[in-house]
Amino acid sequence: MSRLAPRTTRIPKLSRFGWLMGLYAENHVRLVRLFEPQDLPVGRYVSSVGDGLDVILDVVERHAYTVELRLSYAMHDPVTGQPDPSAHLRLYRDAQQVEATHCYVGRRWQDVIGMYPPPEEVVCHRLRMNTFLGKWIQYLAEQGHGAATLVRLPTESVVIAA
Repeated sequence: MSRLAPRTTRIPKLSRFGWLMGLYAENHVRLVRLFEPQDLPVGRYVSSVGDGLDVILDVVERHAYTVELRLSYAMHDPVTGQPDPSAHLRLYRDAQQVEATHCYVGRRWQDVIGMYPPPEEVVCHRLRMNTFLGKWIQYLAEQGHGAATLVRLPTESVVIAA
């Protein structure tokens, strides 16, 4: 009688980099569903749902395959004058991904991980930023923000500081 080796199924492991790419894809789906920013012209847009926390979406720059965005509330850090919290985003239209390149929640990335962090720390920091972004976009959708509540501000009253 022959003995058969038990068949084990292997579940592939997902690296932190693979997880990060998955977050980028999820954030693209969420952001496009929420505000449809991929075709918006450069400018500042405000979404107000009457809760006192207006959301600002700045379309900073448009390129052939990417759109540079900044998502923030209409609140500013009293020390720096910068929108707080805010997230700088890069929307890749061809790859259908959204990357939070940096977030400002009271501190800059250099203050969090230093000027010359090891690569593992950079990937971990990007995971945290993009997880934050996904939860924030989901929260905004639950509050009622969306493309229907987005209004473009006149260009003469807008100064977009990247």
